[in-house]
Amino acid sequence: MPTRLIAEMIYTTVYWLNSFPSESGISSTLSPKALVTESKPDYHNHFKLEFGTYVQTHEVQNSSMAPQTVGAIDLRPTGNSQGGYCFYSLDSSKRINRYS
Repeated sequence: MPTRLIAEMIYTTVYWLNSFPSESGISSTLSPKALVTESKPDYHNHFKLEFGTYVQTHEVQNSSMAPQTVGAIDLRPTGNSQGGYCFYSLDSSKRINRYS
């Protein structure tokens, strides 16, 4: 398993731990993320994919013959209101952000 992917698993775990209220936290209804950023996860945008899901991400379109999709592994939502996700690109072995 690539070292980058192991680090991303840790980031993903921290992201999800901060997205839900803690029993021993300050608030029993608000998550640590909601207390700091004043934003709650939108279940229609942030819960579509599970960590490790293989997807074909949509790349920037142009008139060349370059591929318009790239194979990638889902890491986690970006946390923004548009519903973007972080992916591990199988072409470049880097983290990329995509909406589709």
